[in-house]
Amino acid sequence: MKIKDIKPYVVWVGFRNQLLIKIETDEGLYGWGESGFSHRESSVLEMANAFRDFLIGRSAFDIGDIWQECYRSHYFEGGRVITAALSAIDIALHDIKGKALGVPVHQLIGGKQRDRIPLFATIASEDAAECIQQINDMKSQGWTCFRLLGDGHFNTQRFDPRASIASTANRLAAIREGVGRTVTLGLEYHHRLSISETVSLLSRLPRGTLDFLEEPIRCENPKSYETLRSMTEVPFAIGEELSSKWDFVPYIEKQLMQFNRLDVCNAGGITEALKISGWSEAHYIDMMPHNPLGPICTAATVHFAAAIPNFTWMEHWERSSTSQGDTEKVFSTEIAEHGGHYNIPESPGLGVDVDEAYIQHLAQRHSEAPHFRRPDGSVTNW
Repeated sequence: MKIKDIKPYVVWVGFRNQLLIKIETDEGLYGWGESGFSHRESSVLEMANAFRDFLIGRSAFDIGDIWQECYRSHYFEGGRVITAALSAIDIALHDIKGKALGVPVHQLIGGKQRDRIPLFATIASEDAAECIQQINDMKSQGWTCFRLLGDGHFNTQRFDPRASIASTANRLAAIREGVGRTVTLGLEYHHRLSISETVSLLSRLPRGTLDFLEEPIRCENPKSYETLRSMTEVPFAIGEELSSKWDFVPYIEKQLMQFNRLDVCNAGGITEALKISGWSEAHYIDMMPHNPLGPICTAATVHFAAAIPNFTWMEHWERSSTSQGDTEKVFSTEIAEHGGHYNIPESPGLGVDVDEAYIQHLAQRHSEAPHFRRPDGSVTNW
């Protein structure tokens, strides 16, 4: 079964662009993949087209060999653009192989090791009472893990870290008292703090308030995470910014992460995710996959999560009816959430399909992440 064509599409779905890649074969089977390099989809599209030039005519079953050729056939190998394009191609090839063999993707990578995929929900409100109400309501529906956001998360222009940590600390303490000790609570800070600001935040919290802290600082310097690790006992959930097994080296080997937030659509697809998860297992690190994208990312992550032993929760973003837009028209089949978990698909391949005729009429829109500045006017992280 040979690769006949590789078709990348950048389309506006709901409230964001999605980069979807379709791989067609000479036997009529096809597969879909997704890239996760948000707001820079055009760069990834060009890389996918570069891969297309030498992948047409290759066996669609040679997934590992194709991965190596796409990654290594550059003088400047690696980087997020390469691995984002490679992720989508890798996922699409797994979709094809599952369909060709008549099995779901998780059967290609060892078979399922659990009956369902537990999820964590993101509570976006900055009002403590509203957060408590949402969490208690969702607890009754079967949810057990919740992620909160640092105050100021959705401000599109300014971020004042000192004001944010003061109000966030007060809110977190109230939420923990309001929801009890049995639920898992995490906090996402989207790498907007410094080491001193992170320690200041955690020092204001009663012990046991947080079960994990996600991305307090940026990932470029692992030594900074070593310093921060020595200053707090709260587990870290990090890794969504890392784009290959080599990026994960210091974080796994020095056990700077306790929850691995690997993104299947950025770190090299299912092929690379399996290597990173096995390495994490050897260091007793649990996988908590990043999943902020579309239904293809969700499906690929569900199959990956089903087939590994060291898994805790998978990210789930609930799309509201006002933001969903064309999603139901674009994706003719997708995996649905059921009371805090995903069921594991048993249909061949990923179990997701795209209406290609429909997306050909959808245009890409300009998309840019917020550019944050601090109160003094200096640039800071989004």
